[in-house]
Amino acid sequence: MPRMSGMLFIYEAPQPLAFWMRNTLIPLDMIFLDETGTVAHIHENAVPLDETPISGGPGPLLSVLEINGGMASRLGISIGSQLRHPGLPQDGAAWPCDD
Repeated sequence: MPRMSGMLFIYEAPQPLAFWMRNTLIPLDMIFLDETGTVAHIHENAVPLDETPISGGPGPLLSVLEINGGMASRLGISIGSQLRHPGLPQDGAAWPCDD
């Protein structure tokens, strides 16, 4: 995956989320976000091809951003960081796109 690229998965409603690494050949950081776009959990360097579920934690989550392994810390992404994206509900976003 190109260095500053990623995959964003946005769900219809907040829910518990878990991902795995089946068919994924590179390590990934999984950034779990709540309905406001705030980072609730980060799983760094998920192991390629591992089918163990990686949970975002107990809270309801709306989205997961997958980026290359190690990029979250290199970019300074931490619990409480905020993601700005037009695909997230803007009426409750911590950092709305219309600002």
